[in-house]
Amino acid sequence: MMTPRERILAVYNGQTPDRVPYMLDLSHYYLHKYQLPWDLCNGYPKPDTGLMDFTKQMGAAFYCPQQTHFWNVEYANDVKSSAVTNVVNGVPEIVWRFDTPIGSIERIRVWEPGSYSWAIKKWGVEDEKDLEVLAYAMSSRRYSAIPQNYEDWADYIGEDGLVYLNSGYSAMGYLMNYWMGVENTIYASYDFEDVLDECVQKINNNVLEQVEMMASSFSAPVIIMGDNFSSDVQSPPFFSRWSKDFYAKAYEIIHNHGKKVAVHVDGKLKGAIKMMKDIGADCIDAVTPGSVGGCTAAEA
Repeated sequence: MMTPRERILAVYNGQTPDRVPYMLDLSHYYLHKYQLPWDLCNGYPKPDTGLMDFTKQMGAAFYCPQQTHFWNVEYANDVKSSAVTNVVNGVPEIVWRFDTPIGSIERIRVWEPGSYSWAIKKWGVEDEKDLEVLAYAMSSRRYSAIPQNYEDWADYIGEDGLVYLNSGYSAMGYLMNYWMGVENTIYASYDFEDVLDECVQKINNNVLEQVEMMASSFSAPVIIMGDNFSSDVQSPPFFSRWSKDFYAKAYEIIHNHGKKVAVHVDGKLKGAIKMMKDIGADCIDAVTPGSVGGCTAAEA
């Protein structure tokens, strides 16, 4: 009988496992169920053994660590990056801020106990100048790997899963999910396309440095990427214009280092599956057929 890890790797290697791998990201459910603190300002340098143990108790393979601290990020000397938690009228808020020689931007999220999540209170980018500040700050990032932190996670889960290495977002992912929102980003692609394009190129070039660091410094067999893709948000034409070249380069880097790449598509699938397959993704993660994904499992 195969172990959960062996089943997952068998699929990536084009083999047939003894049964379908069953993998779950239970991080949000786990935090809510046990009412655990959720601090977005800090990661886990040590394994989150509680989450991994809970996943095993639920009979699933573990694969998707959250808020890990697998590498250090430093900014240029003239860029100040900060994240501060404040309490406003009894409610926690987190303020992320960049201060640069060309200006400052900040975004705010507020704690929502009902959904056990951090809701967007204020987007940080509103105009062309803000985009330039964001690009200035994020393109100055430099990365240094901490491989032992990853090994500690992988050693703890052992054969009960496969710890993916998570790259985070591309430039479009950062804009849509963190700094600008979907609607404002779409408007910007028409209203000031050239400024947006320059911002996206600068950030994506920096993220490619991160991908190279990850692919060359860690033993992880799988690297997961993605912008919370949904084909009604980043449609195939939009993806082709703004993100395709970046992801094609990132997948090539990952494959050149002998690793597999998964891409996170957790929304509408029609169009998204093909656009990821065409540029070399090995796996789509979080596929949800039916009304959420917009097609049946057989169609997928």
